[in-house]
Amino acid sequence: MGLFSKKAKSASATGALPTHVAIIMDGNGRWAKKRGLPRSAGHTAGAATLKSVARYCNKLGIRYLTVYAFSTENWKRSQEEIDGIMEILRANLMNTVSFKDDNMRLTFIGDRSRLAPDLVELIEKAEADSRNATGTQVNIALNYGGRDEIVHAVRRVVEEGLAPDAITEQTITDRLYTAGIPDPDLVIRTSGEFRFSNYLIWQTAYAEFWIADVLWPDFSERDMDAAIAAYGARDRRFGGRK
Repeated sequence: MGLFSKKAKSASATGALPTHVAIIMDGNGRWAKKRGLPRSAGHTAGAATLKSVARYCNKLGIRYLTVYAFSTENWKRSQEEIDGIMEILRANLMNTVSFKDDNMRLTFIGDRSRLAPDLVELIEKAEADSRNATGTQVNIALNYGGRDEIVHAVRRVVEEGLAPDAITEQTITDRLYTAGIPDPDLVIRTSGEFRFSNYLIWQTAYAEFWIADVLWPDFSERDMDAAIAAYGARDRRFGGRK
């Protein structure tokens, strides 16, 4: 493994290590363009970076890692790029032994109804094969959108016939794709962009944000250390005063 900085160690020792880190993995296409490569090369490089970052989170003791792999808006991209992303996903799902060997659990959040049946089968197999892992739980947001998730949760509430005065924040939380997973403590976005991009908009109400001015395929353990150190230095008041 690479660098495990003193700053990240310090954050862990003081209890400031985030329990749940969410990442908006941005910049694959720009990474490829800078190198004169097709966009698919950027997505392939980005997939390799995800594996590396997930293993590093596991080493650090971060319990949950949630990454934005494909949004509900990404269907607007060219069919060639969409097909390429799905093929990369298939290839990685066919070989998830590395996650099992690292004792990491793999789960997927999002609407699976639009995904190809064979891809859904691979997803379900990967989830089943890693269900008993006790290391970092890696949640991959696929065909995911924050607003779509909330609509999905509200529809469930209506279908269940709950009375209006019985509906609380917890009612919605329990019907999100992330039910049972604690809200993210830290959200990292790469490529220097300052946008939510419809990502975990319910769950990130009190998350700390850290913007990395680096394209996702170049995101390193050093960058993760810097994000964790920044998180550990912040005073989280959750709307209160101290």
